[in-house]
Amino acid sequence: MDNKKIHFENAAFRISAPDISHLTDDSGIEIAFAGRSNAGKSSALNTLTRQKSLARTSKTPGRTQLINVFEIEEGKRLIDLPGYGFAKVPFEVKKKWQKALGEYLQKRDSLKGIVVLMDIRHPLKDLDKQLILWAIDSEIPVMALLTKADKLKQGVRSKTVKEVQAAVKEFGGDVTVAPFSSLKHTGIDVLKNKLCEWYALEPSTGIPSEDAEEYDDSDYEYINEDD
Repeated sequence: MDNKKIHFENAAFRISAPDISHLTDDSGIEIAFAGRSNAGKSSALNTLTRQKSLARTSKTPGRTQLINVFEIEEGKRLIDLPGYGFAKVPFEVKKKWQKALGEYLQKRDSLKGIVVLMDIRHPLKDLDKQLILWAIDSEIPVMALLTKADKLKQGVRSKTVKEVQAAVKEFGGDVTVAPFSSLKHTGIDVLKNKLCEWYALEPSTGIPSEDAEEYDDSDYEYINEDD
């Protein structure tokens, strides 16, 4: 493993594309973030990179219609995929997004890992399962990130994590499950370490998830994706 450490805070926006034909060269390593439109994906990306609005949050779920590319360093990218499953999006628009999402997942050779974000209160909806099973079938590792973990008490949170772990174990494949909270920084170290593993780098020094009170949350945006 390379001794170099990755600095997620260096992530910078590079391009928004309606489909893979408009993306950058298919080389290096890309890690995609995908989830339902209200799963807290943008807030998670902002927290990971310690930037206030790298990924734009919105009070209107389903607003992210493009494949957004963020470059951490040469050959290492984060991909923010269009949110899926939001009922109020017009059918034709939803169909267009899902086509772009499907093409990216099936044809992008540089894709080396997928973070599937799910609201911990509503995990493993049908589209979430389909995405995880597709990744397993394609031998792409998955991190199932159970967002908004701060909304559940510790006992319920632990119980839910164990239930999801048991469910995905039956799928087979390489699937990691972890709770996450953008507000409290729960799970940020686990997320960073998994991404570094996929980038074939040593883990970077992250924010201690159990000591979130020591950190100032004012630099991040969460409120737009709470419910």
